[in-house]
Amino acid sequence: MEHNGLKELRPEWVASLTGGQVHQGTSVAHDLHWDSRQVGPGVAFFALPGAQTHGREFGLQALQAGAAFVVSDLAHPGAVQVTRPEQALLAVGRALRERFAGTVLAVGGSSGKTTTKECLAQGLAWPAPEGNLNNAPGLTRFFFHLHQAEGCVVELGIDRLLEMAELTYLARPDMAVLTSLGVEHLEGLGNLENVIREESWLLQVSPIRLASVQAAQLLSLPGLKTYGIGAGDFRAEGVEMGLEATRFRFEGHTVTLPYPGVGPVLGALATLAAACLLGKPLPEVIERLAELKLPPGRMQRLRLGAVDFIHDAYNANPLSLLAGMAFLQTLPGRKWLVLGHMAELGEEALKYHLEAARLAADTGSNLVFVGPYARQQATEVGGVAVETIEEAVAYLERVVAPGDLVYLKASRSVGLERLLELWPKEGV
Repeated sequence: MEHNGLKELRPEWVASLTGGQVHQGTSVAHDLHWDSRQVGPGVAFFALPGAQTHGREFGLQALQAGAAFVVSDLAHPGAVQVTRPEQALLAVGRALRERFAGTVLAVGGSSGKTTTKECLAQGLAWPAPEGNLNNAPGLTRFFFHLHQAEGCVVELGIDRLLEMAELTYLARPDMAVLTSLGVEHLEGLGNLENVIREESWLLQVSPIRLASVQAAQLLSLPGLKTYGIGAGDFRAEGVEMGLEATRFRFEGHTVTLPYPGVGPVLGALATLAAACLLGKPLPEVIERLAELKLPPGRMQRLRLGAVDFIHDAYNANPLSLLAGMAFLQTLPGRKWLVLGHMAELGEEALKYHLEAARLAADTGSNLVFVGPYARQQATEVGGVAVETIEEAVAYLERVVAPGDLVYLKASRSVGLERLLELWPKEGV
């Protein structure tokens, strides 16, 4: 698997795992990918079915770009031919995971997964995939490049039925953290009952199980340890939230985080609880959490001119919105809330967006709604409705004053971060 410091993926090994057939013209790979645009010399290309097109259509392009081999259901030179490439990927991912001797800690849930994964990885000093590579291809590539360590942290993200079963098969977690349970990806998961069943599968297959109090209240699982703010087996007490930092007490220790908001508190708390369950010394974990660095768009504070912004628009669903509004409600001063579309909420999307508007109104903020439900939201609770981000910028430029706070919340597909890019460089 490793030669001269380089990881190796041999076509014969892939074929032996998958019942595949190796055609002529293959060679040893030193990386793998599922996006033909990311394929270059020495990369194995997994030709997976997609929502719009099948990866098999790009097999020749991958080989022309220098791919070592293509895992495909087609027979051609340079191919490892398999019946179902997506099942082959799971088999390869599982085999790569089995070569890792450390503890695999998996994070799932309806919201807060990436923040919690980053807290765990940085707090425990364990490797983890970058960003939110939380599907089977991303996990397989992570395990391929993973070197031996005491443990690693992976995030498992689902948007369709039975996907959690596939991901837990691939990752075979030794410990699981479930961050939350609520409506998410309803276009693929259908309803809340399905979400709870699918997400909680992570806990049922893991020997060591940890969940937020919010998630645990929707489950009935023996031996489940819980964490929460002022509640649960592992508790954050005396939480103090500000724009620049958050502090709380945990089992006699003071914990400081360089981020505002409920999400980072719960992520840090899950990390401290995991450290206790794993027998790790808390002072070292707390020291590392004080230097936490989250990806952009997750309670990210910026100051543009004389205006404070909180960019929390990497993702949004009703549960993550609730956490954001709970934080916003605690802040003094004049506040502006720019609320965009929450994606993949299915047939009841309007209902959830009107509920979001009512939550937003309770924060005492000036409201700006963007997107397809903006007018209905503004009619429901007041505020301003705009169709585009450019309109939102133009409006806010007129009304925002120095010292104000602007909070951005929407699904990633909205691209609400463009508001920050369009904001005048000299500020208000």
